[in-house]
Amino acid sequence: MRTMREILKGRAETVEFAASHADGLAASFPMTIICLDLEGVLVPEIWIEVSRRSGVAALARTTRDEPDYDKLMQGRLALLAEHRLTLADLQAIIAGMGPMPGAREFLDQLRASYQVVILSDTYYEFAAPLMAQLGRPTLFCHRLETDAKGFVRGYRLRMRDQKRAAVEAFRELKFRVVAVGDSFNDTSMLGAAHAGIFFRPPEAIAAQFPQFPVTRDYPGLDAAIRKAAARLTPAELQSAV
Repeated sequence: MRTMREILKGRAETVEFAASHADGLAASFPMTIICLDLEGVLVPEIWIEVSRRSGVAALARTTRDEPDYDKLMQGRLALLAEHRLTLADLQAIIAGMGPMPGAREFLDQLRASYQVVILSDTYYEFAAPLMAQLGRPTLFCHRLETDAKGFVRGYRLRMRDQKRAAVEAFRELKFRVVAVGDSFNDTSMLGAAHAGIFFRPPEAIAAQFPQFPVTRDYPGLDAAIRKAAARLTPAELQSAV
């Protein structure tokens, strides 16, 4: 039977071994977070679908058309009020949507290898049914404000440029970050990540930001993510922060 002195000696040796091998363990298990935009990457553009089903053509404008997010949202709120569309009306439309073909399989495959966070400028009130269909990945987005009759009267940002801020926070926590988006409002997070990748962007946006590689299908996107995640060694990762 081991004495207390032997037990304590064994514990001290274990702690010393772990400390001496910490760098080796970090090299063997680099921590990577993949940050994905939602609309245009995993699900169709919500406002375009709302426009199509409600018959309000002007609601089809997105950040691909208007890079000023507040200007875009104020226009949307005015249109909802003009056409008497409530949050319940919008949620009924969104409930009939689904992920883009192949998105769930792509996401499941990605989550088997990496931690994945969805960074979106949508709203929790919109996204809930879509998140259920995607296996409930972690989502950072915003909130809508409604009145007593259920009309959308405003929106509350988690914070301005929250996609970029989230990527920068992950980097401060010593994660390797690969970000994927498709539009103007994704470019700041793509630039803040260790690697930024476009997925099916409009040609005009891709031309403005040639530093980000363009992918057009999920196999190509998966390959680009894995290549980017493997590119930095731990030493390079530290120097890049």
